[in-house]
Amino acid sequence: MGDVFKEQIVKRAPNTSDTLKKVGLVAAAVVLFLVITVIVSNITAIGTFAPFLYVAIIFGLYYVMSFFNVEYEYILTNDELDIDIIYKRSRRKRVFSGSVKSFEVMAHVDDKVHAGDFNPSALTKDYSSGVTTGSTYAFLAAYQGKKLKVIIEPNDVLLAAMAKYLTPRKLFKRI
Repeated sequence: MGDVFKEQIVKRAPNTSDTLKKVGLVAAAVVLFLVITVIVSNITAIGTFAPFLYVAIIFGLYYVMSFFNVEYEYILTNDELDIDIIYKRSRRKRVFSGSVKSFEVMAHVDDKVHAGDFNPSALTKDYSSGVTTGSTYAFLAAYQGKKLKVIIEPNDVLLAAMAKYLTPRKLFKRI
């Protein structure tokens, strides 16, 4: 069996929580603008710094808002699966790394038959787009001394490559 290298990028879809956070940030920026304007109208000595503060608020708002642009990258090298989170298409952080052979179970997230195979006390991490599709799977693995349930969205090519390392009793594909 030759070496396997597959990678896939999944963009996280915006959810209600993200939208509320963005609205809150814009509201906070507007309040800061108003506070600075009121202070400037009462204390003229600070008025010379007001334009710099306005620019700093706009820059800060843009910087924080850009962190809502999130992608996940799945990298399968032989039997090792690495999952990275990518912020702003530039900043990368490894969030999971483990052997596919060590997965206890892997099944579609809507699979009611095998839902009992997942440990209910396991910590759940969602590294998918956030929209449940036909290719949204969950796996249970030991990671850093804890049981971890990870939700991913592998395409058919990545899933087939992972299936080579999982026994049929551990992988339950959706038909």
